[in-house]
Amino acid sequence: MSNIEVQRKRIRHFYIRVLPPNGKVVVSAPHGASQDAITQLLADRAGWVRKQQQRIAEREQAYPVAPPVEDGSQHIFEGRNLTLVIRETPGRVAMSVKGQALFLRVPPGTTEEGRRRALEQAYRQALKDRLPSLIAAWEPVMGVSVAEWRVRQMKRLWGSCNTRARRIWLNLELIRRPPAALEFVVVHEMTHLLERGHNQRFYGLMDQFMPDWRERRSGLYARIIE
Repeated sequence: MSNIEVQRKRIRHFYIRVLPPNGKVVVSAPHGASQDAITQLLADRAGWVRKQQQRIAEREQAYPVAPPVEDGSQHIFEGRNLTLVIRETPGRVAMSVKGQALFLRVPPGTTEEGRRRALEQAYRQALKDRLPSLIAAWEPVMGVSVAEWRVRQMKRLWGSCNTRARRIWLNLELIRRPPAALEFVVVHEMTHLLERGHNQRFYGLMDQFMPDWRERRSGLYARIIE
């Protein structure tokens, strides 16, 4: 195991953290802890550390560096790798998909940064357009009611749920994932309205509502190569 930092503190117990973006392992240890004790701790928790590092690697892969917003650049939309076609015409920002092309309409003279904001705006609206019907379709199936939903850019989560307010947040990045993966995240967050924790009951409910949820979840991290 490499890339390890040991921090000695005025504490009584050991703590291990695995940090993004490169899976660095940070061990917080009592001042009097021996190196042998630290080595044994790392050996005992090696499996857990590897699992956390794998999750971080998947997350980093899922959030690649944003490509330039220019004619001919490649952009992912609903799990498809599309070629951006920019059309400068008067009027409001608009986006459409035809075949393997992603058309973005912007006002004449729009800068590259302006095009980037326009594309994000169009992606956000596309996700917002898809969510009401998804949520409405699953509410009677699951026996829950979502009081409010919102979209925002999130670094490390695909979604979150405030069970008390019955509000769910969904990551803007989901519009880049296949529709089946988006639906999985929606159902996942709605399931938290029935069970707050990720425990046996939670996953049992997921199996009941969406038997193929594991396959759908894999679409969140799949590499888009088409």
